[in-house]
Amino acid sequence: MAHLSDSVCSEQYLDKFIMSEEAEQMMVLYGDPSDQRSLSLDDTSSTEESPDQTRLSLETTNDAVPYIGQRFPTHDAAYEVYAEFAKGCGFSIRRHRTEGKDGVGKGLTRRYFVCHRAGNTPVKAANDNKPQRNRKSSRCGCQAYMRISKTTDLGVPEWRVTGFMNHHNHELLEPNQVRFLPAYRNISDAHKSRILMFAKTGISVQQMMRLMELEKGVEPGFLPFTEKDVRNLLQSFRKVDPEDESIDLLRMCRNIKEKDPNFKYDFSLDSNNRLENIAWSYASSIQSYDIFGDAVVFDTTHRLTAFDMPLGICVGVNNYGMPCFFGCVLLREETLRSYSWALKAFLAFMNGKAPQTVLTDQNMCLKEAINLEMPTTKHALCIWLIVAKFPSWFNAVLGERYNKWKAEFNRLYNVESVEDFELGWRDMVNSFGLHTNRHIASLFALRSLWALPYLRSHTFAGMTTAGHSKSINAFIQRFLSAQTRLAHFVEQVAVTVDFKDQTGEQQTMQQNLQNICLKTGAPMEAHAATVLTPFAFSKLQEQLVLAAHYASFQMEDGFLVRHHTKLEGGRKVYWVPREGIISCSCHQFEFSGILCRHALRVLSTGNCFQIPERYLPHRWRRISTPSTKALQNTHNGHMERVQLLQSMVSTLVTESAKSRERLDIATENISILLSRIREQPICSQSVRELSSNL
Repeated sequence: MAHLSDSVCSEQYLDKFIMSEEAEQMMVLYGDPSDQRSLSLDDTSSTEESPDQTRLSLETTNDAVPYIGQRFPTHDAAYEVYAEFAKGCGFSIRRHRTEGKDGVGKGLTRRYFVCHRAGNTPVKAANDNKPQRNRKSSRCGCQAYMRISKTTDLGVPEWRVTGFMNHHNHELLEPNQVRFLPAYRNISDAHKSRILMFAKTGISVQQMMRLMELEKGVEPGFLPFTEKDVRNLLQSFRKVDPEDESIDLLRMCRNIKEKDPNFKYDFSLDSNNRLENIAWSYASSIQSYDIFGDAVVFDTTHRLTAFDMPLGICVGVNNYGMPCFFGCVLLREETLRSYSWALKAFLAFMNGKAPQTVLTDQNMCLKEAINLEMPTTKHALCIWLIVAKFPSWFNAVLGERYNKWKAEFNRLYNVESVEDFELGWRDMVNSFGLHTNRHIASLFALRSLWALPYLRSHTFAGMTTAGHSKSINAFIQRFLSAQTRLAHFVEQVAVTVDFKDQTGEQQTMQQNLQNICLKTGAPMEAHAATVLTPFAFSKLQEQLVLAAHYASFQMEDGFLVRHHTKLEGGRKVYWVPREGIISCSCHQFEFSGILCRHALRVLSTGNCFQIPERYLPHRWRRISTPSTKALQNTHNGHMERVQLLQSMVSTLVTESAKSRERLDIATENISILLSRIREQPICSQSVRELSSNL
């Protein structure tokens, strides 16, 4: 390794570039590859030349030091040798000047290769009409160079070194620093293909880097490119013509339709025959909706930033409490007309079946469109989308009282009666002095769309809970994290849906293999455990345990049920044993599909040993759900399976990177797995089959 004659290469200087943030700064300093301004060099200079202004010289033990008279078959070969020498010394080079014999038309006879810090950048004239980039140049007038000249001996042309100087007026870099120079940062075609495939799966750039490091077996930060290079590459993928993108998107949808007749999509064109809106849904999504489409979240708060298009995503919750995808729509505008088109397309995909409840953001155009296209559907607002805005709405207004106010809001949100909510809201406004706050006024005006006292008689399948809101949001974010080509986004969503189905199967199996512990010993509990999924049964079991703490009193028109410690109040339960009908004034069954403690108490005191069939709804039962395996014939291509594996690997990287211990376990087991895979024979027939699929 080369040594510097100056003392600037201290440990503090080396440490400066070890951390990635400093490395990024270094790339700004040295990363000026596009600046190709001229450098004045003496044509007769040689290795003996040493300009007076040179402050730092290089003493090297590199065996590949260029020398006067060294011969090369081509000028490119000379460049490669000098570039390799420069990398070992701690700098990079660039092609500088070419000369021809006796002017133009006589051919190239001389070339100069110079240090990347050669020359000086002139000050640009300020232009008020054009924004200037505040980028620091790396040029410092370095005089290090190599000159080669073309000669012909016995009719064979060759290039000889006729000038060489290796004195630098700047610090030279250590090996762990020089790799950040632009000349040595390169993304190969193979890596570009991998990055594009990773982008389709929705993983972040940081995850891509870690995954490729694991694949190559290199330490973090030692790939021949940086995160910034990957982001620039992804950005270049997005710089395409919108009309070409639309054509590719429609072609992609037609190709999927040919492979899977159950895939559905629809689109609309504007007056200029350009793509205006497009919606799609997969076969597994349509089958899932038929069972779990009673409550739907239609999230329109996201955009495809690369194309500035509003994105609508329909999701729900399956019988195991996990998010399930129903459909997707891309719109040109957020208008009543666009939303109406989207809802009509969605209903057409689902054979005209409208959800009982749909949850959305505070979007008045969408609200009106739902009233027009789904008149029998209850429209409500997603509470988690509202709460997410609280810090920007109330932090500055309330200051230190913000957390206390938020706790009071949560209490009011969960109260049982409308009267208690409205009285409590009035007290809250008075207590915190929010009479003139426009957000408080808007929330109260829309209270029937988000507050539980107004919504409990409608079906929500538990999607108002914090746990479900987080899982749904995480599911949506998965295929928004890496947006590439518009056509690829459809693939990206499909891969995410397939991956979710795959992980859903695993989680379903884990739930089913768990030993269910009966806590009450009641026959109703044992019966429900055989019918409901473990997720749904755990919810019912909570109510069964609580039912034992309640007393029931028969009244003329039903039963009054209240906690055994209370002397007043309670819930009214109506039970018709002959018809197997029971209902409670708390409306929990209508809200979640799970019987409440009050109704269960009445059934228990009435010697009912099994919950009536109608109160073990189909959506919470142990039924097989559509999955990737069930639809293998429609998604059986080799690339689809590879993409599914990539998604699983990305999750492995995400979870493993959270701690050193997890990373050690993952690395060890991946090594074992790779060894086992490589031991498996590859028959020629399998290779031919895969080749025909690719």
